[in-house]
Amino acid sequence: MKTVKISALSAAILLGSFASTSAWAADGETVVIGLAGPLTGPSARIGKDLENGAQLAIDDINKQHPTIGGKAVTFRLQSEDDQSDPRTAVAVAQRLVDSGVAGVVGHWNTGTSIPAARVYHDAGIAQVAPVATGHAYTKQGFDTSFRVMGHDDDGGQLAGQYAVNTLKAKRIAVIDDRTAFGQGLADQFIKSLEAQGVKVVDRQYVDDKTVDFSAVLTAIRSKNADLIFFGGVDSQAAPLARRIKQLGMNATLMGAGGFVSQTFLKLAQKEGEGVVALEPGLPVDQMPGGKAFEQAYQSRYHTHIELHAPFAYDATRVLVAAMEKADSVEPSDYLPALRAISYSGVTGQIAFDKEGNLKSPSFTVYKVVDGKWQPQTVLGGAKAK
Repeated sequence: MKTVKISALSAAILLGSFASTSAWAADGETVVIGLAGPLTGPSARIGKDLENGAQLAIDDINKQHPTIGGKAVTFRLQSEDDQSDPRTAVAVAQRLVDSGVAGVVGHWNTGTSIPAARVYHDAGIAQVAPVATGHAYTKQGFDTSFRVMGHDDDGGQLAGQYAVNTLKAKRIAVIDDRTAFGQGLADQFIKSLEAQGVKVVDRQYVDDKTVDFSAVLTAIRSKNADLIFFGGVDSQAAPLARRIKQLGMNATLMGAGGFVSQTFLKLAQKEGEGVVALEPGLPVDQMPGGKAFEQAYQSRYHTHIELHAPFAYDATRVLVAAMEKADSVEPSDYLPALRAISYSGVTGQIAFDKEGNLKSPSFTVYKVVDGKWQPQTVLGGAKAK
């Protein structure tokens, strides 16, 4: 149970209302929301970040003492570890379904979200992905699949335009990690370049466990690339950035999703300077509720937001908002409300298109300047005020 520090005045107020609060809890119903993500392994810090964001949402919702269907409701989070592995994700999804969760926040990456989505669809419960930016996740046609940030078809297009128009890149090479996310993103980036009449000078492949990029970079160096786009995440982008500098290559490293984290900065060290990344969503301090969320997060967890906690918070809140709007925690009742919802979240306005994608998504371009990720510009839909 969470320990709460209270003042003497607050204690007196709480004591005075203890009987009514106890009655509310005793007569209420507990509704479980599932959280699925990588809680162990190389991406555990991201999974924990998602869990923290979702738990903050659950706590905030419960503070409001919600009533649904004429009953007082207490929400509880049930977290499951998918280890960022597609096969494990399917087992996790089934476990959540079997345990009777009312809805699911997850999964983190596209490769786990795609196979898990079928399990949730077959069970008829909502899956609201806080990340999972590969468009393929929502292109499966399941009316139970949603996401609260922009997808990679848009991100790849915008990244390609930024590389050519703003960074003035002429000779562009592409590397991807062969995951559903990385390869799909790289494909969209290349498609954007080709639409602008630019052909890549080289395309190389690694896997999601590669740590030594010497071979692929040696091949790229021979092509005189001035920009290297990597379809992958921070834990590999950092050693890639270091190796580019160590080889004396005068090429900018660029990514589009999964780079902008404290982990990248720690791993890349001074060699991370100048790296550019496009990330779905607004910078935290430009999100409508970003500053307050960041303060609450740091107060509760005594650490910085790693990457996607605000989106996990909103995914949880929008799921519960649909239940409240439908006055039911039954998926068959609240799913139509979720599909039609317009919700003002921490990250911005949340509404879904017919596939379950976020409408009018925004993207932010960041650059590492003086050892910190600095926002450069906002692209796409809901631009910063």
